[in-house]
Amino acid sequence: MKKKESNPRLVFCQYCGNRAEFVDSSEVYSRSYGMMYLCRKCDAYVGCHQYSDRPLGTLAKKELRDLRSQVHAVFDPQWKSAVFAKRSKRSEAYAGLAKLLGIDIKICHVGMFDEARCKEALKLLRPPF
Repeated sequence: MKKKESNPRLVFCQYCGNRAEFVDSSEVYSRSYGMMYLCRKCDAYVGCHQYSDRPLGTLAKKELRDLRSQVHAVFDPQWKSAVFAKRSKRSEAYAGLAKLLGIDIKICHVGMFDEARCKEALKLLRPPF
């Protein structure tokens, strides 16, 4: 696993505006899953793409992290089982989700969703689909 980078990106907490720290995820979890951005003041964080300083989305507090997990719990099995009209690729499933949500595919990623968008996605994705 790649160690802490010397020049991480400038990532700011959308809750308090402070710059997030680039830390190993072992500071939040009992073991390391890679690097992440953390706002200690707000307990908001987001993981990074593997071996990268690129965040997987926006920082999230517990409520938003829980909502995003719920969306993934419903959405991931659906795209993996080709519920999206025989779509087998994740990117195509996200295109279907973007259409359902009425948003541009460029901003359709669970890691970018706020609380309201997560709740909307959950309403649209819950069975019957």
